[in-house]
Amino acid sequence: MNRARLALAALVSWVVYLGVSFLVHGVLLKNIYLQHASAMRPEVEASAILPLGFGFALLGFFAFAYLYARGCQGGGAAEGIQFGLLAGVILCSFGTIWDYMVWPVSPTLAALWMVDFLLEFALYGAIVGAVYQPLHRPYRVPLSV
Repeated sequence: MNRARLALAALVSWVVYLGVSFLVHGVLLKNIYLQHASAMRPEVEASAILPLGFGFALLGFFAFAYLYARGCQGGGAAEGIQFGLLAGVILCSFGTIWDYMVWPVSPTLAALWMVDFLLEFALYGAIVGAVYQPLHRPYRVPLSV
């Protein structure tokens, strides 16, 4: 396992996540979040704990990259997309659907969260797959007897 590339893959994915999260949740979904303001923390309170979320996201990206490195064949971005989609399905199945059941949000917002998870994690998987490459061993011609 190439730990330096694993760390680089996690960090690059996390940095992209910071930008994508702002775009998705701060811009694209802003109006629908405003419609659900009564079910959410006030912005000032949410902003105060944002560093906690960023820290756990970084930890999550290290776990994500580690799982890719342990379980994938080193197929680059294409294999990373498949891995990311599987991670997105897991997040939707064990997280988003239960968030929808617990919190009073609309089916539209829950569906948007699921689409977001699938697309974002396909992107993060592509990044991890492209950045993390297994140590390639040079091809050696076998000695003839």
